[in-house]
Amino acid sequence: MRGFTLTGTVAWLLSCSTSYAKWVTISDWGENPTHLDMNAYIPKTLEPSPAVLLALHFCGGTGALYHQVANFDAYAEAKGFIAVYPTTRMDNNCWDVASNKSLTVDGGGDSTGLANMMRYFIKQYNADPMRIYVQGSSSGCMMTNVLLATYPDLFMAGSCYSGVPAGCLAGSPGSSPQTADSRCATGQNIKTGEEWAKMVRAMNPRWNGGYPRLQTFHGTADEFVSYRNFGEQLKEWSAIQGVEFTKNVTDTPQGGYTQMIYGDGGYLVGISAHNVGHVVPVNREADIMWFNLGV
Repeated sequence: MRGFTLTGTVAWLLSCSTSYAKWVTISDWGENPTHLDMNAYIPKTLEPSPAVLLALHFCGGTGALYHQVANFDAYAEAKGFIAVYPTTRMDNNCWDVASNKSLTVDGGGDSTGLANMMRYFIKQYNADPMRIYVQGSSSGCMMTNVLLATYPDLFMAGSCYSGVPAGCLAGSPGSSPQTADSRCATGQNIKTGEEWAKMVRAMNPRWNGGYPRLQTFHGTADEFVSYRNFGEQLKEWSAIQGVEFTKNVTDTPQGGYTQMIYGDGGYLVGISAHNVGHVVPVNREADIMWFNLGV
């Protein structure tokens, strides 16, 4: 077997069995240009063609730590889907959302490695290619936006917390608080919806289809990643999806939060968390509902 490793062999054996371990480390999953690590929660009983939920940690985090924070285990067990928790070790453990490599489809950045993880599960676990989802917090939310832009043919939907629009950090020397151009995080990178949409289209110029669904949360008291980035995300995705703001729904999905509906609410929803700082806590039920993974 090419690229033989113990963990890779164990993962392969598990994929051929009807009984699965719960928390596994997988190494031989394909091209990994930025040396990402991958752990996954595999429920005991998988659907015949399971969904996959990619969960992305914040700056300074790891997949194992984000597993504790987000923890979709109970939902994965009940529904039979796979939850994947990768780790980046570069740039203070922040996802690369700044380099041209990562902002280009199959460009050789973090986004390429993450996409290849999903391709691995489609091939080795017979995952449903129409049910590949991504979720993340802070830096993970930034990468969620980037993955929806660079791989709209692979990811069907995203839900994320306290991030910035895809392309906001383009050209920055880094993506972490220590290395990034501060204009993005401080909300100074303001564009029209069509300007953002043009950037999104340039990330995958070969794509001419529709774009994935997005649900995005942001706290009004966020002083670390400016609340203005919430509005810029909504401008970006409303333009690329061709939907306009329809209405606000107060105290949804919980008290003090306002759900901002675009179009019929099927493709774009913003959720403003009143007086919440950085980061908005993960709302697992809202994520599961958005991904249609409820029992």
